[in-house]
Amino acid sequence: MTLKQRIDAFVQVGKFINRHYSGTPLDSESKMHEGLEQLIEAAHIYNNWFIPKYVNTAIFNIGSFLGEEALATFTIGLPEKKAKTVAIICAGNIPLVCFHDVMCVLLSGNKALIKMSSDDNVLLPFFLKLLTHYEALFEDFILFADGKLSNFDAIVATGSDNTASHLHYYFGKYPNIIRKSRTSVAVLNGAESDEDLKKLGADIFQYFGLGCRNVSKLLVPENYKFDKLFEAIVDFGEVVNNKKYGNNYDYHRAIYLLESLPFLDNNFIMIRENTDLHSPVGVLYFQRYKNESEVKNYLDAQKDHIQCIVGHKQVPFGYSQRPVISDFADNVNTLEFLVNL
Repeated sequence: MTLKQRIDAFVQVGKFINRHYSGTPLDSESKMHEGLEQLIEAAHIYNNWFIPKYVNTAIFNIGSFLGEEALATFTIGLPEKKAKTVAIICAGNIPLVCFHDVMCVLLSGNKALIKMSSDDNVLLPFFLKLLTHYEALFEDFILFADGKLSNFDAIVATGSDNTASHLHYYFGKYPNIIRKSRTSVAVLNGAESDEDLKKLGADIFQYFGLGCRNVSKLLVPENYKFDKLFEAIVDFGEVVNNKKYGNNYDYHRAIYLLESLPFLDNNFIMIRENTDLHSPVGVLYFQRYKNESEVKNYLDAQKDHIQCIVGHKQVPFGYSQRPVISDFADNVNTLEFLVNL
């Protein structure tokens, strides 16, 4: 299978997604579109974090980077090579979070041995079946692992810091990309518009804050007041109606009250001053700074734990969860790693 054949198949998947959300399905694909809608509902039943709104957002975003020009640029100069088998251990924190890894493995001409997360095992098989619908030769390049992983040449895995330690122990002898926990930070200067802060709300609340690209920490000037931010994010209050999110919010609120810890609250998110980077679900941490050098020093010290930085001259407000095809997790070029196996 040539690189062009691989690209063309992914382009067709992108076109299918775009037709799905533009309301212009082909008659020959009507049953596939119906099937996708059923799977979106099923994904929510299996995992209550995966509400249809966020699943649709994740699928739409994938469709946005499967354009012919984007894929051609992404794979420019990619050599043809003998296929190796790459094990992919998928995370399950947000819908289809491992799609990019699977895409990179297949575009690079390698075989994907996929170990899905039990939290996200409904959606990916549909899109890979769709891929083989457009290019049957992919059938021999897509494998799913049940139980123990075996017979592979390299591994790409994503997990928590604790999981990463275990993965290194078991799989460190193989060429690998083993990712740890990361989160994202927003740097505010106090001059943000209402629209900026509303967009920041999407960076904080999309996928209930479970993604590594979700903002869990704010860096704010010393005299920063949060009233304007609270007003701007009021439309995101529906998150607390999700039982899982609501339980997390209630639990941490009770802890803070019992321990007499100070926090700001708007009945669906608590904002608390804390030097830690990772805040729990339902909580947003903040830290005050005196000058830009303090900001730079903090970001430099935490660079191995930060996925992206939102703010002026950084990732634009509202775009943390809208990565482009060349945005690699942990800033490690997965495609380059796979080509050089």
